[in-house]
Amino acid sequence: MEELDLKKLIGIFWNKRLHIIAITIVAVIIGTIYSYYFVTPKYQSYTTLVLVKAVENEETKTKTITSSDVGLAKSLIGTYSQLAKSKSVLRPTINNLQINESEDTLMKKITVTEINDTEMLRITVKDENPVKAMKIANELTKVFADKVSEMYVDNVYIVDEAEESITPYNINHTKDILIFFAIGLVISAVYVLISNMFDTTIKDSDDVESSAELTTLVSIPFVNDDKPKGGIY
Repeated sequence: MEELDLKKLIGIFWNKRLHIIAITIVAVIIGTIYSYYFVTPKYQSYTTLVLVKAVENEETKTKTITSSDVGLAKSLIGTYSQLAKSKSVLRPTINNLQINESEDTLMKKITVTEINDTEMLRITVKDENPVKAMKIANELTKVFADKVSEMYVDNVYIVDEAEESITPYNINHTKDILIFFAIGLVISAVYVLISNMFDTTIKDSDDVESSAELTTLVSIPFVNDDKPKGGIY
């Protein structure tokens, strides 16, 4: 019984194959238009900071990093992450760059993350303008480093300055089109199942038995009489 039901289900989808193809194509076209013309490109730039201060040895004149410095840096990573997005850092950044943005708006564009459980932080800024994102990231990092030296110790060093990004981080045409392709398949499958659910026409003997609860005794095959008479076929 399960085999017959599976064959019937496959037959239903096969009979509606043109509808499935049409719906999927329309979905792909919509996805292509959306990805290329309606998604606003956004860019991101980031700076990298190290939070360990090297201490110079008076005898050897070499700089070393002690375990206490590493422990201090690790304990302050959470504090530094919040400080980088605080108003005391955002406000001078906005004033120095003279950008027309509120502190709350700028805060939403900033992400501060620890790099692979190290004593390093990455400050990332996202914006629709790649040059603006780069400038904000660099200025914010400088203001942040100055603020840390005032409040704690002078142990913030800029490893990588932000650079202008040329590739939007939020646009992937292939991914968008594949997503809409999958959506088209799902919509077409739902359409086929719903249309079949409301289709009350009788197509074979199984439909007679299931709908009318009658037993099929005889079935008459369909004969095509449209062929011209005469000759051998």
